[in-house]
Formats: sequence, structure tokens, C-alpha cells
Amino acid sequence: MTATRLDGHDRIAGPLRGGVIALGNFDGFHAGHQAVVGRAVHHAQDDGRPCIVATFDPHPVRFFKPGTPPFRLTTLDQRQELFGAAGADAMLVLPFDAAMAGTRAEDFITDILLDRYGAAGVVTGADFVFGKGRGGDVVTLADHARRHGFFTEMVAPVDEGGETISSSRIREALQAGDCATAERLLTRPFTVRGIVQHGDKNGRLLGFPTANIDMGNYLRPRYGIYAVTGRLPGGRLLKGAANLGIRPSFDPPKELLEPHFFDFSCDLYGQVVDVAFHAFIRGEEKFDNMDALTAQIAADCNAARALLADI
Repeated sequence: MTATRLDGHDRIAGPLRGGVIALGNFDGFHAGHQAVVGRAVHHAQDDGRPCIVATFDPHPVRFFKPGTPPFRLTTLDQRQELFGAAGADAMLVLPFDAAMAGTRAEDFITDILLDRYGAAGVVTGADFVFGKGRGGDVVTLADHARRHGFFTEMVAPVDEGGETISSSRIREALQAGDCATAERLLTRPFTVRGIVQHGDKNGRLLGFPTANIDMGNYLRPRYGIYAVTGRLPGGRLLKGAANLGIRPSFDPPKELLEPHFFDFSCDLYGQVVDVAFHAFIRGEEKFDNMDALTAQIAADCNAARALLADI
């Protein structure tokens, strides 16, 4: 089930008003985020209320530091599906703009959460902060809950390997090419969703046609070759090997995600494909000639087939 998408500018009315709101950013929707939403779903089901997951877009970091390199782990569309699969009825997209950045914590609670959204309860992670100058936290929420008659719950961090699960840990793992750690913390492989574009046809000329995808606002994992799977719009799952990087053997350099799917020859141009990163094979290299590059691609594909044998 995909959750209904709500615009945070709008007043919630009808059957979705009076819901339990899981409040956070939830980029990546990792195991820690899932714990927060799980508690919100539990409360909503117990009370016969809708469960709404609120997420900020753009990310507050993008508003305050617009020059920050891409760091997103999920798109809004992916979060909408993940929230729905976790049991949420709706995804509430809070626009992080100048107005939101300038809203005092107390006004965010009374004017937005209570008046605009009609929240009956709010569930957050322990480290959640909000409001102008990060002036509000879980203590602020609890204080206003007592005074205004809604309930709030703070969910403790989820630990893994003695460390708290966080989006930062996942980003660090991906930037190191450590797909296994990222998958464990996310509870699924890191997955890029994008529209297949027309490219330079270099892969086709070498005998390994690729589906070219722009990385957009996604975090850039370590450049190199990966064992991947691709999910097509109809649900078909393909195995493959992908190059992520600037293609140093070709001029001009151009950053792309280029998956080559095994035993597949259909036209994917214009289609939306999910590419899941399962294992890092090697870093990007520049080859002196096309024969050497072709031989290495064949070896990479063999390595990817072996790594994906159990999928």
C-alpha cells in the first residue's frame, strides 16, 4: 500500500484529521526511523486513528546550506512507498522554506501540528529538534502535550554493533563502498530510482549496453563498479553490473549511473528503474584501449553474477 501524499501547506480535513503524526525527516527510512513510525502506527491502530508520517522537503540542510553536495538516501516517491508499506495512511510533506525556518517551536506546535493538522498525538526520535534556531525538542513537545491535550512519545535510538543507527553512518558506509553495512542499517539495499536516458551508446558499442541514469539529489556512493539489481516498472527483477562515476576512459567526463543488465535487450528509454546496490567490485579506472576496457567489463560482469547468485 502506498500512503496518500499530503501537502504541508494545507489544512488536514476529513478522515485523515485527528491522526497520530510521526515527525522527523526519515531520509533513508532506516531501522531507527522504522522504530519511530512503528510506534506511531501502533498508537493509531489502538486508538482507531489514521497514522501520518511527516517528512521535510527540501531537507533543512539544503535550505541553510544550499551548496552542500547531494546527500539524499531516498526520494519523496520512495519514502511515500516505504511509509505505506510500514502501515502509514499518509505522508505529510512539510515544505522547509523561509517561513518554516522562521517559525518558533511553540507556534509550530499550536498553529501547525494542532490547528492545521489536528494532531491527536506526535511520535518522534529522541534527538528530534524543530522550530526557529532549533528551539524545540522532545521536552518542548511533552510540555505542550500536557497543556494542550495531545499525547507524545519519544522513541529511543536503535543500536547496531554498539553504535546508534543513523543516516550519517549509512552515508559513510556508502561513500566507502560498504554496501553490506548500508543494507544492514537500512534493512534493504541502497536504491537509486531514475529515468533511463539516452547516452553516448559507448556500452552498446562494446557489447555491454547500459541504462543511463542521472543521480540527481542522491548521495554519491564511492565511484566504481557494483553488483546491482534493477526493478522495472512492471516489477520484473534484473541482475547486472553498474558503473557509477565519470567514465574516465571517455571524453568528456560525465557523471552517470550506468547499469548493464544481464540477458536483457529491451528498450528502457524513458522508463523509471530502481537500481539497488548490492556489492562493490572495484574502483573506477582509466584504460589505455578499448580491448582492455572490454575485457575488464566482462570480468566485472562475471564477478557481479557470482555476487548475485543467491538473489
